[in-house]
Amino acid sequence: MFGIDLIDASFLPAALVALAAGLLSFLSPCVLPIVPPYLAYMGGVSVSEMSTQASARGRVFQAALFFVMGLSTVFLLLGFGASAAGRALLAYQDYLTKGAAVLIMVFGAHFIGIYRIGFMDREARIDTGDAGGSVFGAYLLGLAFAFGWTPCLGPVLGAILGLAASDGDMARGTALLAAYALGLGAPFLLVAAFFPRLGGFMAWMKRNMGRIEKISGLLLWTVGLMMLTGQFSAFSFWLLETFPGLAEFG
Repeated sequence: MFGIDLIDASFLPAALVALAAGLLSFLSPCVLPIVPPYLAYMGGVSVSEMSTQASARGRVFQAALFFVMGLSTVFLLLGFGASAAGRALLAYQDYLTKGAAVLIMVFGAHFIGIYRIGFMDREARIDTGDAGGSVFGAYLLGLAFAFGWTPCLGPVLGAILGLAASDGDMARGTALLAAYALGLGAPFLLVAAFFPRLGGFMAWMKRNMGRIEKISGLLLWTVGLMMLTGQFSAFSFWLLETFPGLAEFG
């Protein structure tokens, strides 16, 4: 479609990985706990107002939408840049793929807890001043969040950027980061819209944060191993054979 083979059997597994990676980033210890106060600040309301007033949740949802647009802007640019770099080094694509696979496995081991990469356990927050209570301020906070929380999001985000760089196609690489942004941003919108109903679920997630980290690390390590051994491409071909309708996309 439009001369760009964007959606096909080789892209779909990577897009699903990117989407799941965004969700895992949202569930990380340095994001999930700050979601309610962050949303309330962006909407110019208190957490208690967000819990009890539908009008307050409406303002918060509007702010959250612009916040997600802000962080998506940064991630789309990162995806474009990573895939552009991969395209420039197309002659070394095999090395890029193996390097990305090793990087993903390293990040996976970090999450599993085999070792800890110190700088990735910290977040570099950017002071945006009094930016709460307006949609423009929420957009700025989205930009700041994407830049400022990069050390915290680094293990997962780095893995997806590695996938984008190894692909070498700018449209597909940007789309991978769009899937990541969707996985990270959509839960913000869901919490903003249904905050009173999600309190118990979020509390459960906080209590099980250690297990979530280990599961996410195991998934990342497995994806890296599949890329390193060529099984990720084999899985793509299996998808095409099992679901031949996928060949009609793109």
